[in-house]
Amino acid sequence: MKTIKIAVLSVLCLTVLLAACAPAATSTGGKLGITVSILPQQYFVERIGGELVEVNVMVGPGMDPHTYEPTPAQMEMLAGSQLYFSIGVEFEDAWLAKFQDTNPDLLIIDSGAGIEKIPMSAESDHGEGEMDPHIWLSPANVRVLAQNIANALITADPQNRELYQKNLTGFLQDIDALDQEIHNTLDPLPNRKFITFHPAWGYFARDYDLEQIAIEVGGNEPSAAELADLINAAKTNDIHVIFAQPEFNAKTAETIAREINGQVILISPLAENWLEAMRSITQSFVGSLK
Repeated sequence: MKTIKIAVLSVLCLTVLLAACAPAATSTGGKLGITVSILPQQYFVERIGGELVEVNVMVGPGMDPHTYEPTPAQMEMLAGSQLYFSIGVEFEDAWLAKFQDTNPDLLIIDSGAGIEKIPMSAESDHGEGEMDPHIWLSPANVRVLAQNIANALITADPQNRELYQKNLTGFLQDIDALDQEIHNTLDPLPNRKFITFHPAWGYFARDYDLEQIAIEVGGNEPSAAELADLINAAKTNDIHVIFAQPEFNAKTAETIAREINGQVILISPLAENWLEAMRSITQSFVGSLK
């Protein structure tokens, strides 16, 4: 298997790799072709690249990045990209090498370089030793993602450096404002624990001093004993809202909700408009943590 050309995004390494391997944006008005793994990345790249980039997404709406496989049409689409921004979701483990093999000139860039990952939340031993890939659900992490993306775009298309830098500055300001808004909204709430079907919210919980209780970890449904423990935890901690994702079956979440006389609220970590989605999700947490 060929070594995947994943750029570790220090300024020096990125500059050398892009200069050597990646074709620059055309000077005749053509857009820089970029492919990303998930929808939030499309938002990040378009916030920084604006009209100078054309972004394709592998995992579309309603798809699960844990089990996703690209279609032949998407593989053909990938051939028109100069850059691929990876982010560490599960399907990349199996597919990045194949993307590289079929597209030798494609530069695959780790947009999450420099982010320290945390262990997956686990109420059982299902996910022991597994690191949490959901790095984009933390505004602090997205600051790093945004800077890495901007570095790559500037190096691939230096003639538009000023625009990329200007767009980055505006995006970082929006991220900082969002972070403060979430703190102002969640910090006063007395309850700090929440239950979610899939443990996607570990970084969000870390950033805002919350405790995530996961129903499934590592793709495994809870046993009968674990389910009873979850119901007891919900009752003990006065939890009346169970979060689930539209990408997953919510049956177990609904079972717990019935037992605690609560409700299931669907929130997606994969929404395209990241900024608005994070605001909406924060309001969902308000209802859960009161």
